[in-house]
Amino acid sequence: MPNAISFFTGAGGLDMGIRAAGFDIKLCVEIEPTYCETLRLNHPDLNVVQGDIMEYDKERVFLESGINENEDIYLIIGGSPCQSFSTAGKRQAFSDPRGQAMIKFAKLVSEIRPKMFLLENVRGLLSAALKHRPLNKRGEDNPPLTEEEKPGSALAYLLNHFEGYDVKVKLLNAADYGVPQKRERVFIVGVKKELNVNYEFPAPTHSENGEDGKKPWVTVGEVFNKLDVKEHHYVTYSEERLKYMKLIPKGGGNWRDLPPDIVEKAMGGAYKSGGGKVGYFRRIHIDRPSPTLLTSPHQKSTNLGHPFEDRPLSIEEYLAIQEFPKDYIVAGSLTQQYVQIGNAVPVRLAKILGDSIINCIYQKVRT
Repeated sequence: MPNAISFFTGAGGLDMGIRAAGFDIKLCVEIEPTYCETLRLNHPDLNVVQGDIMEYDKERVFLESGINENEDIYLIIGGSPCQSFSTAGKRQAFSDPRGQAMIKFAKLVSEIRPKMFLLENVRGLLSAALKHRPLNKRGEDNPPLTEEEKPGSALAYLLNHFEGYDVKVKLLNAADYGVPQKRERVFIVGVKKELNVNYEFPAPTHSENGEDGKKPWVTVGEVFNKLDVKEHHYVTYSEERLKYMKLIPKGGGNWRDLPPDIVEKAMGGAYKSGGGKVGYFRRIHIDRPSPTLLTSPHQKSTNLGHPFEDRPLSIEEYLAIQEFPKDYIVAGSLTQQYVQIGNAVPVRLAKILGDSIINCIYQKVRT
């Protein structure tokens, strides 16, 4: 069984898929103690170490994984922190410590030389600049953007750190692979050049309406119909928010469905702001895949309300949409649980990617 190393393990979604594909994960490094507790509760056989990737080098990885330094490491995986590339954040890229952790991942890959690596991050990584220039300092009356300020310069900078690897980058929508969630994330897969094999991302198996012989996207309704939960655990709305949520149509909708005479009051200052504001007073649609599961489903702009009940989605529904096992235990407070599940790679998509990677590796073994 080919071995693997995991960084930024989180709640374990990516790791479960990679293990299901046939990899033996020898070391899981996760900095948050609560997330480590989640991993240990559900995967007592995993070697989980609470640690900071910034403090690791090749020797420590081999030591803690129990892998002999004469052995090959087949795969290094990670879903690195995304806040420094999120369009909702400060866009500090690699000047943010969380961005620096991604560069450290690349350096460890170049140092350890696994046969392949897999890194996951948010869509914003594709357009992020190494240096963010505020919008009010752009345009005709300002100097042109430098190379470091141009969209995509952060990704180019990152990829330059994967020395000796053929690297593929692709934005994948989880719904296109049978996950009941329209979740777009960037996946970066690298193959050691000396292997001389070509990696291809797996082809989509689903489409919105089942075009071109594919299956239709899986809906939230299909998931919830199979969900057998005795007690749901969820955060609650404030009295003010609940008053307006009760006015959103059952089955799916958002602030645009509020009565015209109260919508401006309900939205407050956001009413006249730009953007679609789709997350305000949102009930997810029962006949569609879920929107991207966010780490805080009850905030004003990121609301993920139940299609029929007057509450946010529950922890149990989060787990089902991300396709974690039914009996998965998530440690910590409700807030910490939402963050762990919301940040995870959907298990099904992780397995599909793992299958494609292991097939690529054994393509070389067979030749």
